[in-house]
Amino acid sequence: MEEVEIPQYFLCPISLMIMKDPVTTVTGITYDRESIEMWLLTAEEEAMTTTCPVTKQNLPRDIELLTPNHMLRRIIQAWCIANASMGIDRIPTPKYPLNKSHILRLVRQVNNDKLCVEALRKIDVLVIENNEKNKKCLEEVGAIKAMVTFIVKSYKERKLINGLEEALRIFHLVWSSTIENIQLVKENRDIIEAISWILKSDMTKNQVVIKTQAMMVLKNVTEVSKSEHHISQQATKGALQVLIHACPWGRNKHKIIESGAIFELIELELGNTEKRVSELVLCVLAHLCTLADGRAEFLKHAGGLSVVAKRTLRVSSSTDDCAIQIFGSISRCSATKEVLMEMLRVGVVSKLCMVIQASCGEYLKKKAMEILKTHSNVWSNSPCIQVYLLTRYPGQ
Repeated sequence: MEEVEIPQYFLCPISLMIMKDPVTTVTGITYDRESIEMWLLTAEEEAMTTTCPVTKQNLPRDIELLTPNHMLRRIIQAWCIANASMGIDRIPTPKYPLNKSHILRLVRQVNNDKLCVEALRKIDVLVIENNEKNKKCLEEVGAIKAMVTFIVKSYKERKLINGLEEALRIFHLVWSSTIENIQLVKENRDIIEAISWILKSDMTKNQVVIKTQAMMVLKNVTEVSKSEHHISQQATKGALQVLIHACPWGRNKHKIIESGAIFELIELELGNTEKRVSELVLCVLAHLCTLADGRAEFLKHAGGLSVVAKRTLRVSSSTDDCAIQIFGSISRCSATKEVLMEMLRVGVVSKLCMVIQASCGEYLKKKAMEILKTHSNVWSNSPCIQVYLLTRYPGQ
């Protein structure tokens, strides 16, 4: 294939790669946004300026002073499309974060009864896009305070008003444990009461989604409000029971998974010390792991397999049942070589061996044996699995 000559001015002076999002600095030099932002961020923190990599002139560290070079981006995109047959990848149009004044206007509209629902929906779209710059900007203009006010207002009026789902999701996704946010939560003790009320409320619309989001917000809040532990445990159990009741319907399971609940459930269990909460968490996880998306999300979390293995044979028979269901689902449908080696590394395999020897139900022993036999070729050389365990129950 003939080598394509790339125009020099398409290349970022820092990365020497084709620019995907060219921006021009106050020194007049154009860089790829990712490269120049990294350059500015890695400059000495106390310095207000750094130097331009090309001109060596002083360069302000404020990334908002970077100007998108739309004309050059369009030229690069057109060139990439024209040379696609030569193996050149198309450069997608970047999504730019909104400016602070526009986001501030939306946040202020949350306090307006007539404009709040539409404003919350627009903010929600910005957050769901997972643009970190938008999230940072939202935090800087007081989005968390606006969400707290909106959620508490719903509680005080004892009315599940429109926009509540969006407000809960925005709070959870924008939240970070800054000094300002921690102080805000401590000064607004009604927020925990409000979340507890939402979790106990009898809703007819979007019940699963709203209560799932509420549980995530509760986790954020109680991490900085330890004095309210008794309320959080009661509300958490209520939320988990709502999820369990909702799980038999596949559509609900998809919604729960899409909300990011699996990550939060694992995080909750990693810090949990109460038996009943463990039973409920593993029950929800067992339901969600019956779906491919659920298993994928479960395996994304580095602590998922290990925390379930740790709870096996240490909490209750119902927890053991759920744990074996989770391991069984993963073993049957998601058992890549990497996953199987991870199961061995974090103690899942050794726990399955212990289940076979423990005084638990025969059906659990049978399920554990089936998992071990299915992947005996991968695990057989491990010191934690003995050959006799795979042949001990020949009739199974």
